[in-house]
Amino acid sequence: MLLKIVFTLIITALMVLLVPRVTTKLHAWTRTQSVDQVSKHGVAIIFGAGLWRDGSPTPVLRDRVATGVDLYFAGKAEKLLMSGDNRFEDYNEPAAMRDYAISLGVPDDAIVLDYAGRRTYDTCYRAREIFELDSAILVTQGFHLPRALYTCNALGVAAVGVEADQRIYRRRSLAFWHTRETIATLVAMLEVHVLHPLPVLGEPEPIFTDNLNEITTETQSSQRGY
Repeated sequence: MLLKIVFTLIITALMVLLVPRVTTKLHAWTRTQSVDQVSKHGVAIIFGAGLWRDGSPTPVLRDRVATGVDLYFAGKAEKLLMSGDNRFEDYNEPAAMRDYAISLGVPDDAIVLDYAGRRTYDTCYRAREIFELDSAILVTQGFHLPRALYTCNALGVAAVGVEADQRIYRRRSLAFWHTRETIATLVAMLEVHVLHPLPVLGEPEPIFTDNLNEITTETQSSQRGY
């Protein structure tokens, strides 16, 4: 009897963890495109991914920035919104992202920094409430993109995504990231649908005052029904 209860609890726990992950993956299925395929948008949002001790971007973050730069030069994004953590004086993800993008040829006036993008939820929430975006291209690795797409769309930013997997990552790292995503996705579901936490906010800083941030008719049609 005890073994049956333990087995039931284990199965229930696995279902609680895996159902959100499967849901976000299905959500991302038709919303994940390549640099060449994606429609033109006003903004590409690049998510932070950590810095080395010297303040330079990690390989994962470099790949995200480089993918955003590819979108910019392909004419798919007018602006690059670089969102990351800057809670500490010696840790500034957005500034490091900007410096790397500039080194790749992106002009400074095409870059917008979000210093309070501490988490995926915060970045998506602030994209809508602070930067007044209705739509965006999301740039991050494949293991993170489903959660980012689900969160942004649920918070009112009609988003499509481009994977930033520009290199082969170590299997051990990928295993860790995917495990972490399973838990993070469950938390994201709770935050989006139940808890509704407020991130750091402030005065609105609209990136555009026109309709550049409105999603194209083609992409909007593909997202109907969410």
